[in-house]
Amino acid sequence: RALGAKNKYDFVDGTIPVPDPFDPSFKAWSRCNMLVHSWIMNSVEESIAQSIVYLDNAIDVWTELKERFSRGDFIRISELQIEIYSLKQGTRSVSEFFTALKILWEELEAYLPAPVCNCPRKCVCVTGVSNARIQHDLIRTIRFLTGLNDSFDMVRSQILLMDPLPPINKVFSMVIQYERQFVPVHAGLDLEDSKISVNASDSRRPQGRGRGGSNSQFGKKKYCTYC
Repeated sequence: RALGAKNKYDFVDGTIPVPDPFDPSFKAWSRCNMLVHSWIMNSVEESIAQSIVYLDNAIDVWTELKERFSRGDFIRISELQIEIYSLKQGTRSVSEFFTALKILWEELEAYLPAPVCNCPRKCVCVTGVSNARIQHDLIRTIRFLTGLNDSFDMVRSQILLMDPLPPINKVFSMVIQYERQFVPVHAGLDLEDSKISVNASDSRRPQGRGRGGSNSQFGKKKYCTYC
């Protein structure tokens, strides 16, 4: 993201190839390449930097690090998929639940980015990429809706009956409006929490028999047993 924010990510993903040394743009490319190279070197541990210091091009450094440290990607992808599909709203507000999902989605997309068209001109793959993006967003929308509490059954059913489904941000807005109008503030409390509260309340009641739960020994005459 830091490279993208500075408009330099193209130097490490192959979008900007290494120009010929006699090309007029070589000097400008060389300056940017050295800048990106230094950013990467300064962002890794010294022991790692020593192993890549002899690589001159930023793209070579980036590729080396990616190949070296991407072996655990599939494990993390598996973990993220499990977290995403097991996440429920629970006691969270709709906004908190949606934010938690977005954090997981964004991390997963860093490992499995949605397809994009890199063709220099408009081509037939644009349609395929566009359809893939629509399906990608559709899966996210359904995941968000199915993770909501039962108190959102009505609005969830109404949205799922729409054809086509609205964009996910529109769906989020609709659910938020429903939450404000119809869902009580504490509707997300877990049933088990309620049971625990009731059991705790019962345990504090007097255990004796008789009206009002009074002790059965209360009211009996007392005798001195000392003498």
